Amino acid sequence: MPYNEQLAERIRAIVGDGPGLTERKMFGGIAFMLNGNMFCGVIRDDLMARVGPDRHEEALASAGARPMDFAARPMKGMVFVSLEGYGSDEQLRGWVEQTLDFVRSLPPKKR
Repeated sequence: MPYNEQLAERIRAIVGDGPGLTERKMFGGIAFMLNGNMFCGVIRDDLMARVGPDRHEEALASAGARPMDFAARPMKGMVFVSLEGYGSDEQLRGWVEQTLDFVRSLPPKKR
């Protein structure tokens, strides 16, 4: 199933096209990267959010959030968010800003 292009467009509208921002097809969806580090993405109709290990439990308590478990093993620091959690522009902006805050704390990836 293809990823939700409308959700991807909403993310693009939030992040713009600043330095270090790129996109990459990944996991059958699309990932948004800052300096080579993924901060969020879209898989089918879900937002994939990289919140970091310190905010993982807090993120899971949010509406629409659930563990990101590709191989039946949750990935600490990453969550999936359903429409319930990103439906409004304010909700989506909150998730995107949270993921960018975490990824800005990481060193740029070397190519």
